[in-house]
Amino acid sequence: MRTTERLVLRPAHIDDLQSLFLIYSDPATNTFNPAGPLTTHEAARAVLKRWMHTWNTEGFGQWAIATAEQPDRIIGFGGLSRYMHGDIDRVNLGYRFAIPAWRKGYATELALTALRFGFDERAFDEIYGVVRPTHAASIRVLEKAGMQRVGTLHDVLRDAPSLVYRALKSQR
Repeated sequence: MRTTERLVLRPAHIDDLQSLFLIYSDPATNTFNPAGPLTTHEAARAVLKRWMHTWNTEGFGQWAIATAEQPDRIIGFGGLSRYMHGDIDRVNLGYRFAIPAWRKGYATELALTALRFGFDERAFDEIYGVVRPTHAASIRVLEKAGMQRVGTLHDVLRDAPSLVYRALKSQR
C-alpha cells in the first residue's frame, strides 16, 4: 500500500470485484474506451485476475484507489500495465475513476505517483500513455504528469489513431 497527499493506493484484489464492475460497466466511464463497458461480472473477474497476476509475477500493476478520508471506498483503479503498441510490448500508465471522483485532480495525483513508482522502484526507463484524441481531460492529465506526445497508434479500426505519450526516466 502507498499513500499520496489525498489518496490510498493498494494492489487490486478479489474483494474489489464489485467496485471494479460498477466503475468499468458504467457507460459514462467508458466514453473514450473503444472496447466499451464491461457487461458481466465474469468479464470483470477476468480483468481483476489478470491485474492480480501481474502484481504477483511482475511487481507492478493496477492499484485500487481510495481517498485518505474514506480508505474503504474505492473511487477508481489505475497504475501501470503491459500494453501492446503494435508489435511492441510497453509499460503503460492507465486509470479509470468513478464519476464522483472526476475533476478533483485525482488522476494527475495517481499518474505522478505511478510514474515515480515505475521509475524509482521498478527501474523502467520509459512509460507510455495511450489516449483517444478527443479525450481532452486525459490528455491534460498526461501532460500535467510531464509526459510528452511522441506519436500515434492505430489501435481502433475505422477511427482516428490514439495519441501516444511518453515519460522518460532520464528526464525526471
